[in-house]
Amino acid sequence: MNTDITRPELDRTFSVAPMMDWTTRDFRAFARTLTHRALLYTEMVTTGAILYGSPRERFLGYSDVEHPLALQLGGSDAGELAECAAIAEAWGYDEVNLNVGCPSDRVKNNLIGACLMAYPDTVAKAVRAMREAVSIPVTVKCRIGIDDQDEDADLERFVATVADAGCDVFILHSRKAWLEGLSPKENRDVPPLNRARVYRLKTNHPALHIGINGGLKTLDECRAQLQHVDSVMVGRAAYQNPWLLAEIDQTLYGTAGPAESRHSAAQAIRPYIARRLEEGAKLNHITRHLLGLFQGCPGGRRFRRHLSENAHRSGAGLDVFDDALAWVPEDPIPHHQANGLAAV
Repeated sequence: MNTDITRPELDRTFSVAPMMDWTTRDFRAFARTLTHRALLYTEMVTTGAILYGSPRERFLGYSDVEHPLALQLGGSDAGELAECAAIAEAWGYDEVNLNVGCPSDRVKNNLIGACLMAYPDTVAKAVRAMREAVSIPVTVKCRIGIDDQDEDADLERFVATVADAGCDVFILHSRKAWLEGLSPKENRDVPPLNRARVYRLKTNHPALHIGINGGLKTLDECRAQLQHVDSVMVGRAAYQNPWLLAEIDQTLYGTAGPAESRHSAAQAIRPYIARRLEEGAKLNHITRHLLGLFQGCPGGRRFRRHLSENAHRSGAGLDVFDDALAWVPEDPIPHHQANGLAAV
């Protein structure tokens, strides 16, 4: 990638959450056909993968169009995190984010993710080391609590400790995580949302940037949250119904977005698909991220079915993608009715 390109301004007002197996480089390139301004995050990448995996491009590679782009790191060793943060800056990332929110057993056993909320001093040490290693922002994404840590005071203690180490940006998933008794999937839905706790945190720390994540599905909901916090992060809704991103630029940033229609977004991603196919990528690995583009549109189901049934075949190319598009009428629904933001 070219680290000298002119990049869009990093503005955290709206971001797409890091999601394992979903926010790959292919999804992020597709997202850029819909929004210039939203901050995009990679999947979580562990320090071990970066330091010992090969080739490094597999874990850190991206396209220049993806900026502004943050790398989310998983780890707890301050020295390793600092080294990986420096590598991320050298690769041209705009931000490094530390994962203190993932509830899976795999990361828990390696002291990664939400379990770190029980170790605020460890997180503070890591943040301090990362900040000393880079000039780009170092941020933290966490939960509002874990297991029996379910009081404002527990969250306050964690945030205050990490803020003292120099972190001034926290994105909070407004559900606690049950590390004992719930699966990672259940932890995305079962613990109730407690946005009021995030609001109180912002009130108590007006100088900190406090963002909110969890359960947001519409632009109206996002705007309502911005009355209480500094930024919003949307996850599954933005992935499953990507057209949600199409009016973010105009509505939240006051600038024109790149997509005039769903078909124009599909045409805009074609050159990228062609390049990735030339590099050896498989068509279905790319198009799986586009299956929700025509959600709710005439022909949308046939579009998804055609890709699902044919994109995985050996030698599948752009003709499969074009044939899938042929099932969907051009501009089937006016833009203002089809943006997926007023109601999902």
